[in-house]
Amino acid sequence: MMISTKGRYALRIMTELAAAEGEDLVPLRDVARKQEISEKYMEAIIKSLVKAGLVIGLRGKGGGYRLARPAGECTVWDILEAAEGSLAPVACLEADRTHCARADQCLTLPIWKGLERTIRDYFSGITLAQLLRQTEDGSQQV
Repeated sequence: MMISTKGRYALRIMTELAAAEGEDLVPLRDVARKQEISEKYMEAIIKSLVKAGLVIGLRGKGGGYRLARPAGECTVWDILEAAEGSLAPVACLEADRTHCARADQCLTLPIWKGLERTIRDYFSGITLAQLLRQTEDGSQQV
């Protein structure tokens, strides 16, 4: 599994919004400048975050974005899934796939299911609040 630029940028956008939690709406151009990401590309990413219910936005003068729920309730899994779609390590485990005719006899399927569970458990165990704390106190482990 490889996390795309879209997924990595979504995490960076969300950490910026989490850092501003409790403040006014954050203009997208401010996030783009701080993170050195194209504002145009960020617009596409932010749409998927809004659609997933992770971000609330207000357009127009004085508009911007903020987290839809507290940083302690937003997990890396939620963010990556919103940006990437499926995080399944193999196509047969993607949610929108039809049942594989070989699933009952596939000796490798348990390996892929285990990997998917491990990835989900790991990313679900990390919140935006934890990411912010690790950068504030200088530690690198979550």
